[in-house]
Amino acid sequence: MSNQKFINEAMNENHPQYIMAIHREGDLYQRRNDLRSPFGRDYTRIIFSEAYRRLKHKTQVFFAVENDHICTRSEHVNLVESISYTIALELGLNTELTKAIAVGHDLGHAPFGHGGEKIITKIAEKYGLSTFWHEKNSLHFVDNIELLENNNHDLHNLNLTYAVRDGIISHCGEINQKYIQRRKDVIDLSCYQYAGEYNPFTYEGCVVKMADKIAYLARDIEDALTLHILSLEEVNQLKEQMNQLSSYQFHSINNGSIVNYFIYDVIENSSIEKGIGLSDEALSIMQTIMNFNYKHIYQIKRVEVHNNYVSLILNAIFDFLHDYGEKEDMIAKLQEDQQCYPKLIGTYLQWLEKYAKLENIPRDKKYKNKIIYDFVNDSLALEKSILDYLAGMSDIFIIQVFNELISF
Repeated sequence: MSNQKFINEAMNENHPQYIMAIHREGDLYQRRNDLRSPFGRDYTRIIFSEAYRRLKHKTQVFFAVENDHICTRSEHVNLVESISYTIALELGLNTELTKAIAVGHDLGHAPFGHGGEKIITKIAEKYGLSTFWHEKNSLHFVDNIELLENNNHDLHNLNLTYAVRDGIISHCGEINQKYIQRRKDVIDLSCYQYAGEYNPFTYEGCVVKMADKIAYLARDIEDALTLHILSLEEVNQLKEQMNQLSSYQFHSINNGSIVNYFIYDVIENSSIEKGIGLSDEALSIMQTIMNFNYKHIYQIKRVEVHNNYVSLILNAIFDFLHDYGEKEDMIAKLQEDQQCYPKLIGTYLQWLEKYAKLENIPRDKKYKNKIIYDFVNDSLALEKSILDYLAGMSDIFIIQVFNELISF
């Protein structure tokens, strides 16, 4: 099926904007005899990062830590990588770039999925901080949080290319677009005010944005069936709706059949003139599935109950750490109480060691990364540090520290 119709638009060495696409904010730390391309380096930097490792214990939609077969954030990211790779390969785009964007696009997701995201937003707004949204937080994590160790054991920021960073913050998959046309302009990515404000800078980024939607449509239905949230009868009714809209007859609703259908449709209907897109039929089917999922999965009472549970956990941990800001010597008091709460306080102190400027406390010379929390000059440094610390946690870890907090 390969048509390679985007081959002249691929973000590689002969693209007129390639130099900007591979631009990095600082000097590149690089080992000798490195065989990787700039985007290949970004890919491995991301998959070696701690945030990427934690995705395996972060909720996608359903919190089900005791069931190995419920989709986690890690599986979702792998699905997006696979789908975007296939589409990019067939269209003649740079597959290394799509892979790097795909594996990094959800690094900033909060624990407990979108429910956790909403609760962190409420805490942030209480202290006058900006709204939390995972696309922006994913860029924040690859720009400022995740560190790379060199041969001397010094720790540096990842320093990713502009095209990968842009694809990460521009990936919002919640917006229904028939076509996604790439943005020609280079912008300051810190100017983003809300998710989906701009289209990606590259067609590779547009492919990942489309793949992000394709990846979760049927996978969430499979999980809902496994957890008995959906009945087979309800899913069969959805199938009948889809078959009424489509010339293609769906014999079952599962991840394989749905992903295959949309991959072929995107490859067939994308064009340089219109962008990465879908046929009218496929867009209608996508909207039908999404409407079904919202009604039967994302907005049910069980989700509300879970969100109340998550709110209790996140607020309790935030308030516990925030109270230390009232102490005369916050760090000394944290160190004093570390024995009682080794997991919670111990890892928070490690967080501050990496990213904070603290009065009268010199920073270890091995940290060559940016300072994010300036406790000397920024009155909101404490709040920012706790929110980032919480947002980076996996579901399993945050429950462990919560249990430590309430244990006697």
